[in-house]
Amino acid sequence: MLKRTITYTDFDGNSRTEDFYFNLSKAEVIEMEHSVDGGLSVMMKRIVEAKNTKQIIETFKVILLKAYGEKSADGRRFVKSEELSKAFSETEAYSDLFMKLATDAKAAIEFITAVVPPVPKTGSVTTIATADSYPKNTLPIPIDHGSVLQENVPET
Repeated sequence: MLKRTITYTDFDGNSRTEDFYFNLSKAEVIEMEHSVDGGLSVMMKRIVEAKNTKQIIETFKVILLKAYGEKSADGRRFVKSEELSKAFSETEAYSDLFMKLATDAKAAIEFITAVVPPVPKTGSVTTIATADSYPKNTLPIPIDHGSVLQENVPET
């Protein structure tokens, strides 16, 4: 589980600092992997090889919102729902975090590594890349726990 403290400006112009929580369970990762033909990893490789930035961003958004939730008061559950994810996506905190992750490969890799538990397919997951091996201003593409592909993103 990842706890992100984000300071952002709300729509009334007020500066807010709030804690946001992100996590994907092993079951969710397996479901995502088996939700597309050939698996999520294969689909992501095809998208990257085709240089389909639109699909890359859409997939990253799905992962970010699927990982968002709220811890129960007793810490036993991590509550997720479409309503919670939608509410989060309507905040500037989401916008600020999404932009950071979409433009900073190191931050994105660290985020994915923190929220995606290692789920071995056939015994172990191999790390293909680390956060330090990617420069800023590249778009990371999560494939397996700790591994990514990338596509250059134009400087802004």
